[in-house]
Amino acid sequence: MDPVAFELFGLSIRWYGILISLGIVLATLLAIHRAKKENINEERILDLVLITVPSAIIGARLYYVIFNWSYYQGDFFRMINIREGGLAIHGGVIAGIIVGYFFCKYHKLEFWKIADIVAPSIILGQAIGRWGNYVNQEAYGGPTDLPWGIVVDGTKVHPTFLYESLWNFMVCVFLLWYDRRKKFQGELLLLYGILYSVARFFIEGLRTDSLMIGPFRTAQLVSLTTIVVFGYILFMKRKRKHVE
Repeated sequence: MDPVAFELFGLSIRWYGILISLGIVLATLLAIHRAKKENINEERILDLVLITVPSAIIGARLYYVIFNWSYYQGDFFRMINIREGGLAIHGGVIAGIIVGYFFCKYHKLEFWKIADIVAPSIILGQAIGRWGNYVNQEAYGGPTDLPWGIVVDGTKVHPTFLYESLWNFMVCVFLLWYDRRKKFQGELLLLYGILYSVARFFIEGLRTDSLMIGPFRTAQLVSLTTIVVFGYILFMKRKRKHVE
């Protein structure tokens, strides 16, 4: 598939950017819809999106460049060129959560409440954005004989982008269903982090283009850390709620 969707005034518009933009738009609409139910002004959510999305993109790129430094070292323009891919979801989520926390603190909003409102939106955006990897022929796995494998450079491989996308859609649906059953504010964000990380750990093991820290896959280490930290916070919050 041609990664260029069309040209506008001599500028190539890539499917990668279109799909990421689509994910952001749909995620924002979902967050606004959910915010209204919590009597939170939609303009506040739009303000949050306007500050966290650029921060997340910068964080995603910075994360990718840092853990692929041997390729980008000494070439600033290559570092900032994201048109051909190279955004690490973990970096984006980390940056988005940090900036979102300070945004809530500044505007005197309850962070955990806002986090639960946007958690389904985050995973929805990830599910849609993953299809940009398919267009760019990246983030795929090793050889496979499975009928749903895709052909890349003449070899049938695992469509790991598809595995993650489908899982993310299911997690989004689960979070929306669980919202009315949650025990405390922040539970959706914690469940998002845990559920996404469990799948990402195993899917990452199939990929052939993982960022590495020595002999370890970076995404797997981050996923394990997220599972442990978020799991501990979830356990303590549920325990505290039970005591109350």
